[in-house]
Amino acid sequence: MKKLISAFFDKRFLKFCLVGVLNTLVGTAVMFGLYNLAHCSYWFSSAMNYVVGSFVSYFLNKYFTFQSRDGGWRQLLRFALNIAVCYVIAYSAAQPFVEWVLKDASVSVRDNVAMLTGMVIFTGLNYLGQRFFAFRAAGREKEENGGGDKTS
Repeated sequence: MKKLISAFFDKRFLKFCLVGVLNTLVGTAVMFGLYNLAHCSYWFSSAMNYVVGSFVSYFLNKYFTFQSRDGGWRQLLRFALNIAVCYVIAYSAAQPFVEWVLKDASVSVRDNVAMLTGMVIFTGLNYLGQRFFAFRAAGREKEENGGGDKTS
């Protein structure tokens, strides 16, 4: 169990959280500004959060968090696919859940709470996707976990 926990919560997780704070500040300002000040829709506002935040996230997580040396379009496509899948799952789950829980609240309140809820769901899914899909590096994982089994 300890090995499983340490596989998820290590220094990369802490770095991911630091990058996440920056992304959250930028993305949240974009999302709530578009929704509440520019009167854009729920879906457009929340999507723009991730479009803007993804630029920051890609470069900081690639080089700072996961120290990925892989390059090229394949990694960028995996990153983009991860962001898209996490976004659709998180916000598709958040909106109906919050509408059900806050059925008597105004649409504006429900949408704002749903966007916050979607952010939380997205963050968890995104960490797993970036670590184990977008920026995975099998060789680096073996090195960090005890040096590589030559038989595999």
